[in-house]
Amino acid sequence: MGRLTTHVLDTMNGRPAAGMTIEFLEAGADGGWTHRGTVTTNADGRTDAPLMQGDAFRTGRYQLRFHVGDYFAKAGAALSSPAFLDIVPIHFGMGEDSHYHVPLLCSPWSYSTYRGS
Repeated sequence: MGRLTTHVLDTMNGRPAAGMTIEFLEAGADGGWTHRGTVTTNADGRTDAPLMQGDAFRTGRYQLRFHVGDYFAKAGAALSSPAFLDIVPIHFGMGEDSHYHVPLLCSPWSYSTYRGS
């Protein structure tokens, strides 16, 4: 069965990004986005449960919006005003009933992602 998971690593401090807000959105046929939920990462930088799984899993186009600026501001990082990175959107597609893992590795100045396992 398909499922969608994520986690966030704070590469500035070399640890999981605990307490980061992540929004989950689904693309509509009209080109707009439907908000599917908001979660906060746990002490391990992960969500407590998959964002989608089982019967709720659907293929399609999605977006995760990681609130990087707020996370680093709360962590006491020296940020410019406005912060260089605020909300990092990751747009991705899921075309098969499989496990999709979309992690974010980030600092206040950079980020990367990949399809994990």
